[in-house]
Amino acid sequence: MSGVTQMRLFQLASQALPIGGYSHSHGLEAAIETGLVRDAATASSWILDVLSFSVNSYEVPFLFRLGTAWAADDGERLHALNEEFLATRESAELRGATVQMGFSMRALLAALPDLPAPLLVTLQGIEEPSLPCVWSGVATAWALSPSDSAAAYLWSWAENQVLVAVKSLPLGQSAGQRLLFGLGEEIARLTAGGDPRGDESLSNLAPALAILSSQHETQYSRLFRS
Repeated sequence: MSGVTQMRLFQLASQALPIGGYSHSHGLEAAIETGLVRDAATASSWILDVLSFSVNSYEVPFLFRLGTAWAADDGERLHALNEEFLATRESAELRGATVQMGFSMRALLAALPDLPAPLLVTLQGIEEPSLPCVWSGVATAWALSPSDSAAAYLWSWAENQVLVAVKSLPLGQSAGQRLLFGLGEEIARLTAGGDPRGDESLSNLAPALAILSSQHETQYSRLFRS
């Protein structure tokens, strides 16, 4: 990986990326409200379960497939995969989160230099771009490998989850960093296998996440949008 490509990878994974990730808990706030997540141990268990049974097992394979479509300049395939991904979101809030972040990343890309014009044109033609759709497009444009793109995607999600836990629980900064330390090891393990585009056995079975996310829609007091 060249030095510039590595810097692009860091930029993509950064929480400073202004796409609104900080405003979403992706179901974690509802888990905290019910008492399922109440300390560092239960936060670790919840985040690792969602990482394993939803984000890595479903969203990451979509990243790879969307990346293949971007590389092939297959607009029809991109639209179809994006629509399929949106249809699998477990609640209105989780669907809204990926669309909002996709919109925000698309707007950001238009302000960045040296991105291929066809990428921006194609993105403008997608009515509701999901985050994986836009993420995979910029990863392809920046020549990031599929495994590096997936690792950055998972790290960004995991770091967001830890920040939610630190803000919402009696969880200190040091405890949050210890949690990230373990999550980083798990992400490295999950992405070490390379590109799983040929694996058709996708899994997005996370019923507790779906139920709690739906309950969050009517939660009386909350800090996050999802």
